[in-house]
This record gives sequence, C-alpha cells and structure tokens, in this order.
Amino acid sequence: MAKLKLTKNEQKKQKDSLKRFRRYLPVLILKKQQLQLEILKTHSLIDKINKEIEKLRGRIDRWVAVFGEDVGFKDLVGIKEIITKEGNIAGVDIPLFERVEFDIKEYDLMKTPLWVDYGIDAAKKIITLKARREVLEKQLVLIREELRTTAQRVNLFEKVKIPEARENIRKIGIWLGDQQTVAVVTGKIAKMKIQRKEGMLV
Repeated sequence: MAKLKLTKNEQKKQKDSLKRFRRYLPVLILKKQQLQLEILKTHSLIDKINKEIEKLRGRIDRWVAVFGEDVGFKDLVGIKEIITKEGNIAGVDIPLFERVEFDIKEYDLMKTPLWVDYGIDAAKKIITLKARREVLEKQLVLIREELRTTAQRVNLFEKVKIPEARENIRKIGIWLGDQQTVAVVTGKIAKMKIQRKEGMLV
C-alpha cells in the first residue's frame, strides 16, 4: 500500500472515498440479494422441470409397456436447433429460452400405432423441457459467478475499504491536529521571544 500523505488534500481525498464507498455499498448489497433470489428461483424452476420430465417419461413408458411394440420411436424425433435470446438479471447478461426447432422423421400413419402420435408429442415436450433446463443451468453458472464477484466487492468495501478510509482520516486528523498545536506553541514561543527582546531593548 502507498504511504499515507498526512495533508489536508489527502484528508479530503479519503473523505470523498469514504462517501463513495458508503454510497456504493448498499447498491452492491442489493445486487447480492437479487442474485441470491434469482439463484433460488432458478433452482425452483429446474426442480419443477425435472418433475415434469419424470411425469412425461412415466406416461411414455406406460404406452410402450401397454402396446409393447418397437416402432423405433427414439429415431422419430430430433432437434434442429435450440433458440435462445439475450436477457439481463441484476446486470448479468444471460441466455433466455425461446423454443426448440424439431426435426420429425416421416412415418407411415397406417402402419404405426395411434399412441406414437401422443408419444411424439410427449417426446417433444420432454426435449423442450430439457432444453429449457439446460438454458437455466447456463443462467445459474453466470449468476453464481456474478454473485461471487459481488460478494467479494461487498466484503472488500465492508471489511477493507471503509475501515481503511476511516482509519486514514483519523490518522490525518491527529497529525493535522498535532501540527496545529505545534504551530500554536511555536507561535507563542516566538511571540514571547519577541516580547522579551522588545522588553530588553526598552
């Protein structure tokens, strides 16, 4: 750390810094709270999606178990593209899920069982949910990283910068006070010497 200058200018600079730190700290704390809330909300959404996927999988498994026909179901539904857009949460740029573009293979409606249509619909829902979950997981990584950085800044301000600025202001205040006292005492001594000289001359 640079050596502290014990001057009025430095004292003003330290006071300005302290004001700035005190102004920014509540903003950082609010941002930290927003990020923590977003993480909880995102976890909740991921849990909800996982439950929905399990429910849909159970439905597909029941159809397959009941009809027991191998129709190459897994090969019928593919993904062309997962479409996302950019969003922002508490100053963090994140991807937002839009939709999934599907690649559905053609199949003979006369030869395939009726449940395959429902199965394809359920598979599309599962794929969409998984894609949405994947985007949410990417959001979590970005939000957690921002939370880590914000928490570090909060700690830096609370535990280092603000106490350091206060201590510097205190040190400079003591030094300037001492200098003022020395100046007053020196002035009095000089005045006494002058008065003595004048008294001797008279």
